[in-house]
Amino acid sequence: VQLQASGGGLVQTGGSLRLSCAASGRFFSNYAMGWFRQAPGKEREFVAAIDKSGSRTYYPDSVKGRFTISRDNAKNTVYLQMNSLKPEDTAVYYCAAAWNLVVTGPLSRGAMNYWGKGTQVTVSS
Repeated sequence: VQLQASGGGLVQTGGSLRLSCAASGRFFSNYAMGWFRQAPGKEREFVAAIDKSGSRTYYPDSVKGRFTISRDNAKNTVYLQMNSLKPEDTAVYYCAAAWNLVVTGPLSRGAMNYWGKGTQVTVSS
């Protein structure tokens, strides 16, 4: 499967952005999906996860209550709605897919089978 993230940009503190990740290929609904981010000089970190059906999600404390992950299996697309953005949310955001993974907590980078190219999110103070 190929993944293409979009929707990044420059926003002021407190603003919102919605990222999209379009998947090509078959069996999108058999993949758990996740969003990760990487700031300059830092490791790539987990941001959000959603299971195959979209019924279960998981977030780290750093974004819980501000970010919402969702998916539309008919459109082969996963979304990340980001509200109340902070300067520390500035990073390149990546979507990733894991075949048949059961979402029970944070996703590890090693568990993901496919990665999209990132989209830059910059939050100005």
